[in-house]
Amino acid sequence: MQKRYRLQKNKAFQYVYHRGKSVSCRDLVMLQAKGRGLQVGFSVSKKVGNAVTRNRVKRRLRECFRPHLGDVKNGLYVIVARPSAAHATFAELQRQVLQLLRKQDALRPAAPQSGAPQGESRR
Repeated sequence: MQKRYRLQKNKAFQYVYHRGKSVSCRDLVMLQAKGRGLQVGFSVSKKVGNAVTRNRVKRRLRECFRPHLGDVKNGLYVIVARPSAAHATFAELQRQVLQLLRKQDALRPAAPQSGAPQGESRR
């Protein structure tokens, strides 16, 4: 994920924790607050595991979120990993990230498909 999309400052994380709205699932919690641009931060505490495990979880979460960058509405997002996230597979984390984005109503509506107008068929 590009650096411009990363939420890095402690003050920004604190803003999202205090002002953001949260949704959760089994392994993850997502907080969203209003913001001008799109920035995403990942929080993985020591309860998840040692440094190697925490960094693996963060790398997986960044990669799970990256394909959705073009589809997500502007705002500040923080994804918090629960201890069970250390044992989740990559596919499970992908599914949960998408589920949280839908719960948070953070995805932009899909653009109509290019091609033939609806209602007409090509011959």
